[in-house]
Amino acid sequence: MNNVVLVGRLTKDPELRYLPGEGTPFVNFTLAINRGYKNKEGKNEADFIFVEAWNKQAENIAQYCFKGSMVGVQGSLRVDRYTEHEQTRTITKVRANQVTFLSSKSNNSEDGAPTFTPSFEAPAGLDPNGFQAIDDDEIPF
Repeated sequence: MNNVVLVGRLTKDPELRYLPGEGTPFVNFTLAINRGYKNKEGKNEADFIFVEAWNKQAENIAQYCFKGSMVGVQGSLRVDRYTEHEQTRTITKVRANQVTFLSSKSNNSEDGAPTFTPSFEAPAGLDPNGFQAIDDDEIPF
């Protein structure tokens, strides 16, 4: 099984490109992902993961995401090998199957950093966590 799920911020604005000859849209971007702990100096560390997306998804990323955007990525690991200056090089990246936008261009804080806004409203009668109490003494099994 080859499945990767990541949540992080784009390190720069994505640039939409097209495959020569075919015209298939694609975008490559790097996600900065905090490690969840601090180093000996008390600073947060991050990993930088290369991600690629194709077709309509690539066009949407180029249109709606920018440096600092928070996104969730579900995909698979890919290892590409190529030759440069007579040396074989290897790059590991994530091929995105699904990208979820967790912040938007119109939703920035005062310092310019994107912030999270839920993309739904809870229906009437639900508590803040989205659960509705049911008064039912009957056991369902």
